[in-house]
Amino acid sequence: MNTIKIILTVLIILIFGCDDAGDKPKEKDHTVIGRDSWKIVQEDIFASNCVDCHTVGTSFANQSDLLLTPDVAYDQLMNHPVNNQSALDNNLERLGTEGLSSLYKSFLWEKINAPDKEHFYGEHPHYGSLMPLGMPYLTNGQLEFIRQWIVAGAPETGVVADSSLFDDTTRFVEVEFAPLTPPENGIQVHVGPFEVQPHYEREFLNFVNIDTLDEVYIKQYEISMRSGSHHFILYTFTNVVPPMLVPDPGEYRDYRDANGNYLINNLAITSYHVYFAGTQWPYMNYHFPPGVALKVDINNGLDQNSHYINRTDEVQIGEVYTNIYFADPSEVEHEAQVMFINKTDFELPPHEITTLEHTISVGERIHIFQLFSHAHEHLLEFSVEIVGGDRDGELVYFAYDWEHPPILDLDPPITLEAGEGLKLNATYDNWTDKTLRFGLLGEDEMMILFGYYYTD
Repeated sequence: MNTIKIILTVLIILIFGCDDAGDKPKEKDHTVIGRDSWKIVQEDIFASNCVDCHTVGTSFANQSDLLLTPDVAYDQLMNHPVNNQSALDNNLERLGTEGLSSLYKSFLWEKINAPDKEHFYGEHPHYGSLMPLGMPYLTNGQLEFIRQWIVAGAPETGVVADSSLFDDTTRFVEVEFAPLTPPENGIQVHVGPFEVQPHYEREFLNFVNIDTLDEVYIKQYEISMRSGSHHFILYTFTNVVPPMLVPDPGEYRDYRDANGNYLINNLAITSYHVYFAGTQWPYMNYHFPPGVALKVDINNGLDQNSHYINRTDEVQIGEVYTNIYFADPSEVEHEAQVMFINKTDFELPPHEITTLEHTISVGERIHIFQLFSHAHEHLLEFSVEIVGGDRDGELVYFAYDWEHPPILDLDPPITLEAGEGLKLNATYDNWTDKTLRFGLLGEDEMMILFGYYYTD
């Protein structure tokens, strides 16, 4: 059992978000200096997209019990409960003033956040429809303006969001699974199609031999997956892999057999993996910040780690394409480093709600430019706060969703001095009859914080 636990602790699962939008005509100039952010939300977003339906006497207003006319909109959002039983059961509110944590408890944000459409309809089938109904989704600029306003506490007065965001008039468009066009300066890898049996979680490794390159700088990676994937991860290897563990190219090395028993010989290689890219979204296109790139040694090949969860009565087909884009080394100002904080020594008693804490400190000055959490289906909430320094106790990350947790891109980055750190808090509801521990299946649990940073 100790061998299995050691092997399991090195496995990494991470979550990214969807970066996907199409161009739309620019609508009008909203950059009115000095206007209250709430007034901009009301006059420049709600007035043209929401008020026609959410006004006195309409069936939509009666059904939702929500009016968004200027005279009552703010009071309606702040001081009235959600008129949706499923959202109430999930402890959502129309809008709150607690900043980042309120964003992910906001029914308003759930209803307008079109880029999270898969999560909205897949995980909350009784929340109704995305808004505005029968009209184009809000632009990405409008959504980001509302997001900044909510994170700033959703004040009724004051300028707390950047009105130049309205210059971004692109909107979310869905992307169907399709093979990716290989990059001109980079490589493409592919796995599948493969089968996932009914009511089964299939996780495996698939090795790709790449013997023409040494160290490269990566500035971007793009992943396209068939639906049903829990996660997809790309690994390189350390330089000390025992010859007996070197995999054969193209072989599907499953983590478990058909009866659900772990295959230790296939898991052993994970002790020599080095993570560098992955996602839990059907489509993801991640760009490192300008001047930042991740150095990766791919001369020893890549191991593709795919995990599909099939809870249907039919066989599902999985498939993944990945593009890796190279950066010009002369343009790299900061070399990205992977942040991986993983708590594995925990127990969650049956039929109890348990909160876990985990604090780490850094040994040198670092600049964190991205954070994202990972846990499994029993998670209620996941938060991160700064420990030490002038920002001690400041909440910098919050998530309620275990399948599609938010990805926090930080510009400017969070700077931690030597001796400062991060405190992770995660709360779980173990509704089962057994004690839960760290494990690979969706019914097990994890407490992981991922991110990227660079040093001076």
